[in-house]
Amino acid sequence: MNKLKRMALISLSALFGWNCVQAEIITYPVPMGIYYARHNDDYTVKVRQAGEKDWVDLFEYNVKVDMDTKSDATMVQFDFSGKVEVLVQKNNGDIRSAIVRPLSKGIQPEIDGNFLLFTLDKPQKLSVEFNGDRLNNLHVFANPIIKNVPDKNDPNVMYFESGIHEPTDAAGKCFRIPSNTTVYLEGGAVLKGCLNCDSVENVKILGHGMLLEPQQGISVAYSKNVLIDGITVVNSRHYTVSGGQSAGITIRNLKSFSYQGWSDGLDFMSCSDVTIDDVFLRNSDDCIALYTHRWNYYGDCRNIRVLNSTLWADIAHPINIGTHGNTKTGDEVLEDILFKNIDILEHDEDDRDYQGCMAINVGDHNLARNITFEDIRVENIQEGQLFHLRVMYNQKYNTGPGRGIKNIVFRNISCTAKYVNPSLIEGYDKNRRIGNILFENIVLNGKRATSLEDLNVNMKGFVDKVSIK
Repeated sequence: MNKLKRMALISLSALFGWNCVQAEIITYPVPMGIYYARHNDDYTVKVRQAGEKDWVDLFEYNVKVDMDTKSDATMVQFDFSGKVEVLVQKNNGDIRSAIVRPLSKGIQPEIDGNFLLFTLDKPQKLSVEFNGDRLNNLHVFANPIIKNVPDKNDPNVMYFESGIHEPTDAAGKCFRIPSNTTVYLEGGAVLKGCLNCDSVENVKILGHGMLLEPQQGISVAYSKNVLIDGITVVNSRHYTVSGGQSAGITIRNLKSFSYQGWSDGLDFMSCSDVTIDDVFLRNSDDCIALYTHRWNYYGDCRNIRVLNSTLWADIAHPINIGTHGNTKTGDEVLEDILFKNIDILEHDEDDRDYQGCMAINVGDHNLARNITFEDIRVENIQEGQLFHLRVMYNQKYNTGPGRGIKNIVFRNISCTAKYVNPSLIEGYDKNRRIGNILFENIVLNGKRATSLEDLNVNMKGFVDKVSIK
């Protein structure tokens, strides 16, 4: 069980064998303690190299989604190069319709009876949905092959082989990571505990293993230069990744599920120089939240980049900025933030104070400025708002109102949800205003917006200069 199960297939070569391209599929072993407890038999999923005869079976993990329904969904993972075919058999009921999302990936499946087939030529993170069912769906995570595996004998490497691992820190249920350490989770490694980076630097957390139902996934506090790449966090009780008063955090190819209250995806408090790239987050609270002061963390939040990712908020916001801050000093800022090339698959929230696919909701004397949302595709809103810009005093969480919101750009935004609550733009008072907001190339259900009425925006008081292109 300690070795990856590999299926090395033919080398595809051009004329006379030149320009050889290696084609390969890698699947992961499943620890015996996981095999029967975590299998979901709603689907049977297989992969093969395009044009070959033999199929490789994947293990169908059960993952919980949606706090309201606590539904059982399915997840499969594998690594590959070249081109592969994915075959899905639906084991319960007929296939009347099927869709592969995000729609921007342009994947058109073939249906034959109770089977569905599609082809991949690059790594993808997908939701396969049958008969309009988004709660009992199949998640397919097709990863790139890891080329540089750390040496398990290196004293600066914490290497977790395939199998179940529990921390010796019984009280905190955490694996504590020292500075200058590479943590590697081999495919098939299952960790039942948090990875804790506290007051450290130069840490890498790599591999295609998973964290299974930890109290929280990864904690990065008072640290710098932390890389997280490739892992999957299944049903963390609280955050998937939390960052507090840290700098230089990079997160790539991370996959996350949660279904309980306060089980956010990625939350950063008083952090700077953060890059999030190519992640898939399905959470029952905010997928991504950015704050300044909270708890024992102090300072601004700046230079944040969120790129090429898929967000699915079964509850609350896909993106939330600004709720928590510091009313004692009243000078903290959230600034220089970019969200670009993002697919939002879902937003469902019945409380108006917590709605908004793209929400800047400042309290606690926060000032939010110089924030851009660009190339954002919103596929569905069950209940909620598309935009939410508000300076407010949320008495549940705040000790004072925010200071303001300014210099915000929404560019190339599309939304195909039809029954959506009006978006909101609202300042607090004459000294706590919203200003210089640009909406450029906003398309709602196929119609390009040219006015606030087209945008379906409720604009209230203390707002200056809202432009539509």
